[in-house]
Amino acid sequence: MNLYLTRRFYLVNLLIILVLVCGYIIPVFFVAGKLAIGAFVVLTAFDGWLLWKKKDGLSAERTCAGRFSNGDENPVHLVVKNSYPYHIQIEVIDEIPDIFQRRDILFPLKIAPGGCREIVYQLRPVKRGEYGFGQIRLFASTYIGLVQRRFTYGQPVVIKVYPSYLMLHRYELMAMSNNLTELGIKQIRRIGHHTEFEHIKEYVKGDDYRVINWKATARRNQLMVNSYQDERSQQIYSVIDKGRVMQSAFNGMTLLDYAINAALVLSFVAIHKEDKAGLITFSSDFETFVPASKQTGQMQVILESLYRQQTAFGESDYSSLYVHLDKHVSKRSLLVIYTNFANIIGMERQLNYLQQLARQHVVLAVFFENTELKAFARRNPQNSEGYFRQVVAEKFIYEKQYVTTILRHHGVYSLLTTPDQLSIHVINRYLEMKAQHLL
Repeated sequence: MNLYLTRRFYLVNLLIILVLVCGYIIPVFFVAGKLAIGAFVVLTAFDGWLLWKKKDGLSAERTCAGRFSNGDENPVHLVVKNSYPYHIQIEVIDEIPDIFQRRDILFPLKIAPGGCREIVYQLRPVKRGEYGFGQIRLFASTYIGLVQRRFTYGQPVVIKVYPSYLMLHRYELMAMSNNLTELGIKQIRRIGHHTEFEHIKEYVKGDDYRVINWKATARRNQLMVNSYQDERSQQIYSVIDKGRVMQSAFNGMTLLDYAINAALVLSFVAIHKEDKAGLITFSSDFETFVPASKQTGQMQVILESLYRQQTAFGESDYSSLYVHLDKHVSKRSLLVIYTNFANIIGMERQLNYLQQLARQHVVLAVFFENTELKAFARRNPQNSEGYFRQVVAEKFIYEKQYVTTILRHHGVYSLLTTPDQLSIHVINRYLEMKAQHLL
């Protein structure tokens, strides 16, 4: 049944009833009430006829991306057209996926005869996976407004939510225009000369005299210099811990999702810098392995590999990670390990394996600051219990910072950052390490 009675319908009914009740006191009101009932019935019927005289008086269409970007605002467009020869009041309801738990996707519109209106709203998923959209419901009423007619358009559709490729596109556009500094990426000055020989060329004014090739100069009887280029084709692996330590949430997203987004962006920047990007995930077992490469299509391979990653409920096995890395990755590489050491004890359990990895590779351990704990520690305590809790909070904050010192002492580079700044800080550290020839 597509007929609905409006609020105005019930208000008019209530008014007529009040007039009829008054008729028991003043008879003229009773006569007026009966006339009002007749007029009301005719007006309701006419209102319904205006809505139902045209079979397809309205139409609606939803357009959005074929896939959504996790953690980003994704636009959804609704286009509503009015084929009636008069103005129509419309309430538009789009049946969005239940996981969003939003009750504000209801848009009141007034469309002129033959007119068209576009609605744009944003959805921000915080979890990867498949999201199901329903249909578009239109509730139309005329200027009389006593009844509504429901129109249903569109078919249910499933949208896949991938790691943050919208962030990736922003980095790509900025990189193409050399404006990465607008995103917070630092311009890193290289220390010393470039280390990879390219070719010998004739000396031109402005060349560094320290790279003159005296043997080639003697053979050619003119000044010749060595030309160098940036070191390239270094292997950069994003190693993502999927254990229970990565289940903590920040702004609705788990630490695993932040790590996945950062790994995707780091892979893009590494390939843009002519390095090879790869991916490793592990928890209680060694799971995903994407060999480092800079070939066309590598980013799509990494994106698809990251799409279905989920956290586990057990503790991650770093011994398994070490054994499989020793088997699969023979060339010295940069291993960016995304994990979360809650305290010194948690770090010390894995320290031996991190040391062994650091003997063969360059290891950067990335873990997260507890922003809520820091905010709590900044509060002014009101009583002795408050002081006690603040001291405990400051102890946990200090332990996190002390972990970085211990790791550095054992030859493991570290990065302590907030989840929202993870991508920026990881890329800056990668560029710093590359500039310092640590890779």
